[in-house]
Amino acid sequence: MLKISNLTKSYDNGFTALKNIDLEVESGEIFALLGPNGAGKTTLISIICGMVNPTSGSVKVGGYDILSDYRKARSLIGLVPQEITLEPFLTVVNSLKFSRGLFGKKPDLKLMEDILKKLSLWDKRNDKTVTLSGGMKRRLLIAKALYHEPRILFLDEPTAGVDVELRKDMWDLVAQLKADGVTIILTTHYIEEAEAIADRVGIIRDGELLMVENKATLVERLGKRQLTVQLVDPLKKLPDYLQALDLVLEAKTGDLIYTYEADGKRTGIANLFSTLSDNGIIIRDVQTSQSSLEDIMIDMLGDKI
Repeated sequence: MLKISNLTKSYDNGFTALKNIDLEVESGEIFALLGPNGAGKTTLISIICGMVNPTSGSVKVGGYDILSDYRKARSLIGLVPQEITLEPFLTVVNSLKFSRGLFGKKPDLKLMEDILKKLSLWDKRNDKTVTLSGGMKRRLLIAKALYHEPRILFLDEPTAGVDVELRKDMWDLVAQLKADGVTIILTTHYIEEAEAIADRVGIIRDGELLMVENKATLVERLGKRQLTVQLVDPLKKLPDYLQALDLVLEAKTGDLIYTYEADGKRTGIANLFSTLSDNGIIIRDVQTSQSSLEDIMIDMLGDKI
C-alpha cells in the first residue's frame, strides 16, 4: 500500500529533515512510527499526504506516485493531523460533505451516519464546529478523514491531550478499519498504545529510520527479562560467591534481581539457582518481567525520547 524509496527532505537553510528513508507498508497493516519530537515523523507524513514536497526519492501509495499520479494517490489517503483545523461555522454534517466533495464524491448519508455514530457525534450532527468541545473537534477530524473511504489512514498523534473515552473509541474504530483492510500508520507519544495495537514498529531519530521490525520480534530481540528472586531469609548484603553472577540486591526487600537477554539461549538462570541451593539459600518465590517497547526505545534513544 505504501512504498517509500530513498526519500530525502532538505531545506534552504541546510537542515535535512529526512535522510534516505526506505519503507514499505502492506495493505491492512497497522504500522507505528515512533521517535522523539523533531525526529521527522510529521515531515514524512506531510510528504506522503502531499503537503510538503520531497527533495529527492519517491513515494507510491497503492501503486500511484504521489507527484505524477497525485490525484489517484491522495484519493486513497485519509489524514488526522495533530492540529485541530476546522471550518468554525460549518455544521458537522456540512463539514463532512465538504471533505468528501473535495474528492469528487457525492454525499453518502448512510456512511456518514455510521461514522458519526461510531465516533459519538451523531447527536451533534447539526451543531456548528465552533460550539464543539476539544474532544468533539478531534472526533470530527477523524470523521472527516474517513468519509471519503480512504484505504490508508494516517493518525498523527491522534490521542494527544484527549480523554480516555475518545482514546477507547479511537482504538475500537482502528480495529474495525483493520478488519476492513484499511492500512493504518500511527505516530504517538503513548508508546503503550503502539505496543498494544501495532503489527510493526519503525523508530526514527534525526531524520533517519533506525529500524523497522515486527513488534513482537523487536521486543524479543532487543528486550531484556528480569528475574526477581524472593528469599525465605532476605540477604542484607551480597555474598562474594554471588558477586560474579551480575545480581543486584534490592536494599528494602532483600530480593535478588537478575537481568538477562530476552532472546538468549543460555540465560544463566540454572547456574544462579544451583549456586543459591549449594550455599543453603532457600527461595520463597520467583517473578519474571520483560522489557516493554518503551524500555527499548529509552535504551536506543536515551534522553532524546
